[in-house]
Amino acid sequence: MVFFMSGFSFALVPLYDVFCEVTGLNGKTAEGPAEISKIQVDLERTVKVQFIANLNGDAPWKFKPDVFEMEVHPGQLNETVFYAQNLADESKVAQAIPSVVPGLAAQYFHKTECFCFNEQTFKANEGRDMPLRFMVDPELPENITTLTLSYTFFELDKVAKR
Repeated sequence: MVFFMSGFSFALVPLYDVFCEVTGLNGKTAEGPAEISKIQVDLERTVKVQFIANLNGDAPWKFKPDVFEMEVHPGQLNETVFYAQNLADESKVAQAIPSVVPGLAAQYFHKTECFCFNEQTFKANEGRDMPLRFMVDPELPENITTLTLSYTFFELDKVAKR
């Protein structure tokens, strides 16, 4: 019984990933830059995009979006910035993990440039603006009028020590 339960607990993560991929739940976005080619901008429609920044645990960071909300036209390339600062007296490495709500809309949110694609190394007390370029796909269902893009900033050296 213990062997079965151990095996089942290890299988939960890949099963959950498959479930999320099939159903579109969990708001996961693509892990790399989107390829955008000749998409027609829908000037008749706007979608509100909200930005949220979170820190994992009590990490010594400042992390916030430059703007908290934007009105965008589907198909149009947009740009904003998030600010991050390492408040520690030593270098730190972190990475931002994105999530989109509603989860079913994640497949319609395309990032062409994002600080979340790579680990970010900050010297002691260093702060900087980090760009985000994105597009909301014109195929986004009409009933979805607001998307929320949330990033959680994880300090990687703390995660590795666990």
